[in-house]
Amino acid sequence: MQTGGRLLAAAVAGVAVAQAGPGLTGFGPVRSVAFRRLAGRGDRGHVALTFDDGPDPAATPAFLRVLADRGVKATFFMLGSLVARAPGLAAEVAAAGHEVGVHGWDHRYLPARGPTATRSDLGRATELIAEVTGVRPWWFRPPYGVLSGPSLLTARNLGLTPLLWGAWGREWAAAATGETVLQTLRRGLDGGVTVLLHDSGAIAPPGSWEAALAALPPLLDECAHRGLRVGTVAEHGLTAPARRAG
Repeated sequence: MQTGGRLLAAAVAGVAVAQAGPGLTGFGPVRSVAFRRLAGRGDRGHVALTFDDGPDPAATPAFLRVLADRGVKATFFMLGSLVARAPGLAAEVAAAGHEVGVHGWDHRYLPARGPTATRSDLGRATELIAEVTGVRPWWFRPPYGVLSGPSLLTARNLGLTPLLWGAWGREWAAAATGETVLQTLRRGLDGGVTVLLHDSGAIAPPGSWEAALAALPPLLDECAHRGLRVGTVAEHGLTAPARRAG
């Protein structure tokens, strides 16, 4: 009985590690040292600008206007549920030359979801984003930046490459402003980094996207001052395996 109990405990532990173990990459210090590609480290003369949680009709158009005025392209990681509500806006993002990625269908913590639910979530989101935008996504960013075993397997089967970030604005923090977002970004801003902001208020607290929007022009100014180009993940020197194979 003792041997059987130990085997059962080992099996349960193995399943837990397979399910949630990849979530360790959600910790910035671990990611930046041991998983540099996952952290979005790319061209040292370039900054990859990425946005999560859209498309949001109340917020995304304002970001698109700033980017258009500056002649900058970015990568938008979209939620399938929001694409379903605003398909025209999702198509507008892609038509403007921005890159689209998958953020899932719902903004749910993936280690708490089983393989079937994970496959359904990512599969639905990927297919809808491709249908609406006319562009097959190459990149996948999990909600909260936390991966799971099933999400990695599903992403691989869908031809998606996981990508996290190296600097973020934390605009969802209490009392965040454009200035606090910019100061937070500056701490991680350097050549080769992938930056995360949010172009939506659908998930974050009220006022979050406004703080991100206020920080965007001075962030672009800061990059220009440092001689850093700003653009999409595709322009960052990171090529998805599926794209290399195809």
